[in-house]
Amino acid sequence: MPHLAMRAAVADPVALVALSLDAAFGWPARLYARIGHPVGAFAKVIAHCERRWNRHEASPTAQQAGGVATVLVLMALAGIGGTLLTIAANRFGSAGWLILALLAWPALAQRSLDAHIMPVIDALQANNIDGARTAVGMIVGRDTAALDRTGVCRAAIESLAESFCDGVVAPLFWLMVAGLPGIWIMKAVNTADSLIGHKEAPYRHFGWAAARLDDLMNFIPARVSALLICLSGPGGWTIGWRYRRAHASPNAGWPEAAMAGVLGVRLAGPAAYDGVMLDKPWIGEGGEANLESLSRARRVYHRSCAMCWLIAGGTAWLA
Repeated sequence: MPHLAMRAAVADPVALVALSLDAAFGWPARLYARIGHPVGAFAKVIAHCERRWNRHEASPTAQQAGGVATVLVLMALAGIGGTLLTIAANRFGSAGWLILALLAWPALAQRSLDAHIMPVIDALQANNIDGARTAVGMIVGRDTAALDRTGVCRAAIESLAESFCDGVVAPLFWLMVAGLPGIWIMKAVNTADSLIGHKEAPYRHFGWAAARLDDLMNFIPARVSALLICLSGPGGWTIGWRYRRAHASPNAGWPEAAMAGVLGVRLAGPAAYDGVMLDKPWIGEGGEANLESLSRARRVYHRSCAMCWLIAGGTAWLA
């Protein structure tokens, strides 16, 4: 079964077509309204498991075991589902790769990331700081109500760099390595990390497995993301390497540091979360982030996505 998934992902232009569909359409609002999104199904499974296995009166060990069980359930659902769909698609012969591309398409987020960044840029261009704070608050976890223009731009750039890994490179990597099961296992784990992979209560123990597995699955994609960003503009190599470990995450610092180097700005730094100011280290050297650097970050993102297309297309051609 894994062989079928691998053959469908590598020997045919599955990845390239999936990227093309995502860039052209994103995940259409009408489709979302009618059938939702697969990530929503993962969220429902996580919520059910949390109610069952993350009991506050349980010991930390029991909570951690519940979190492990949750991740295993998600991986089983995504992996078995992806494998069965791959088998079914391969029965359509030469058209099977197109069906697989359609099934992989929702796991990519090129267009979605761009669509979330544009309202921030538009609001800043209109000198609407409240609108910019609201727009950036949709894509970051920090408090945004008191951010100035620099803080808004810095937050948006950081989110774009990190999400390039989570939403584009990591899904593409796992699609090319392990086919449809791989890309959807990755999305299931990433969803779990987003919802429960926190150090604060009540997820400190329950979300441990999701956070650690997400780190593992993003280990290679994060470094590939940094490489692609560095190739998309000058100045990223030295700063990217120097500040790659200046982030609490073992992975997020790589694309963020690379982006800071290409743009010549400082990212990260002190930020408030739930009313508590955290003294996070700075990433990068140079000036403060502004609208111009945010617009440049979007162009770097576009060029980096284009390189993903070249990788996917080149792999299909060589196969």
